[in-house]
Amino acid sequence: MNGKERILIVEDEVAIRTGLVDVFTYHGYETEYAEEGPEGLRLGLGGRFDLVLLDVMLPGMDGFEICQRLREQRPEQAVIMLTAKTADDDIVHGLSLGADDYVAKPFSVTQLVLRVQAVLRRTRPQVSPDRQIVLRDGLVVDVANLAAVRDGEALVFTRREMEVLEYLHANRVRPVSREELLSRVWGYSRELDIETRTVDIHIAKLRRKIETDPKSPQHLLTVRGAGYRLVGD
Repeated sequence: MNGKERILIVEDEVAIRTGLVDVFTYHGYETEYAEEGPEGLRLGLGGRFDLVLLDVMLPGMDGFEICQRLREQRPEQAVIMLTAKTADDDIVHGLSLGADDYVAKPFSVTQLVLRVQAVLRRTRPQVSPDRQIVLRDGLVVDVANLAAVRDGEALVFTRREMEVLEYLHANRVRPVSREELLSRVWGYSRELDIETRTVDIHIAKLRRKIETDPKSPQHLLTVRGAGYRLVGD
């Protein structure tokens, strides 16, 4: 092993794929690529990649299915989706399947590299100080295993959902803004001025899992004008 971080690029447009391979190779990453969906899934499951850069519209199998199947077998796999689709339903669907973030085409190559670097920083192994998160109705979240049980129902979290929950729990005495979450959880520099709904979508996903009634949250509250606050035990 040469210690380089490995990126799998799954993109069917030749010009974009070639450009991405060149850019990330230039920045010191080891890259592999696939032109079609089934090939991308095969490489993703057969190799060990630090991040998969995954186009949505692919021949043979779309990026949504690839993301879902990668997540089923490798829940820790970092994934950024590239999409020409900016409709909310498509963005929500990709993030709900476990993608760490999405980047809409056309994109700035510089910003894409920075976002990849940020995701990789956040997904390097690290020790969490809180192995359990206890919410006020007795719901216990197992941080290490990305799981919880509520009313006899098993809950499974993505790594990114758990990172959001952990950060909110560590700062539960105050509300946390979207900008702070993007900076501290996603690792994005505030100077990037990123337009993304990923925070709101992850909050909605968490509420569907930890709240009895997501429309009237008791654990994960919105503080108007300030952000989000997690109510602990």
